[in-house]
Amino acid sequence: MTLEHPLPHTVTLDVVAQVNIQAGAIVSKVIHRDEHLDVTVFGFDANQELTEHRAAQAAVVQVVTGRLRFTSNGEEFDAGPGFWLHMAPDTPHSLVATEPTIMLLTLVRP
Repeated sequence: MTLEHPLPHTVTLDVVAQVNIQAGAIVSKVIHRDEHLDVTVFGFDANQELTEHRAAQAAVVQVVTGRLRFTSNGEEFDAGPGFWLHMAPDTPHSLVATEPTIMLLTLVRP
């Protein structure tokens, strides 16, 4: 559940509960968007992948559950729970879920 408040904050009580991993699919849900940030929760089934792409904004990737083979600018990472990565704008990156995985993606606008 994500709670919007009249105060300047948003609370998500359980990030993992925001998406249900679906067989053979990638699902996503935006949990916060404002003039500075987009925060999206992704759910990847095992063997799902995102081919190499780039983001126009700086990006932060956080693995909450599961495991990804994450490649950023040619460097490959075994990304499990607790993995955190910041990428500058236009960094080439890709990923493959090696098991069902929940990931947070934060895009930062200048």
